[in-house]
Amino acid sequence: MAESKISICSKLMADQGLTIAFAESATAGWLCSEFALTEESGKILKGGIACYDAGLKVKLLKVPQELIDQYTPESLEVTREMAYRLRELIESDIQVTVTGLTTPGGSETPEKPVGTMFVFALIKGREASFRRVFAGSCEEVIHQTIEATAELLTGELSPS
Repeated sequence: MAESKISICSKLMADQGLTIAFAESATAGWLCSEFALTEESGKILKGGIACYDAGLKVKLLKVPQELIDQYTPESLEVTREMAYRLRELIESDIQVTVTGLTTPGGSETPEKPVGTMFVFALIKGREASFRRVFAGSCEEVIHQTIEATAELLTGELSPS
């Protein structure tokens, strides 16, 4: 069963006739899987790419290596580029990309500790994103990222 915030978001997308695609690094496809568990999945979900390793961001998504070298694989700049590159690979109304640090061993620094997550969404070409630092285990950080992503999308798709 999908997390409740994902279900709400999924229904909102289906009601608006929107489709969604994902390119996930730190969440490794978990976000896409949550959308697959909703009743509306057949109407809204186009698919996803898990590109946990930085090399796949370059090889599959064609993110320039120079951008990764300049900003690190776990950065809003790289996450943004991933969304634009995803749009070229999977036709959809919404493209959502995720990078971040769920465990030690990446590009963590005192300014970007483990738990820092980046989410970028293109919603019919309109940009929405966040950088948040979550606390807890790897699994807890991913769950918090999924919930925050659902909140971001729901906020962007809800009538003002």
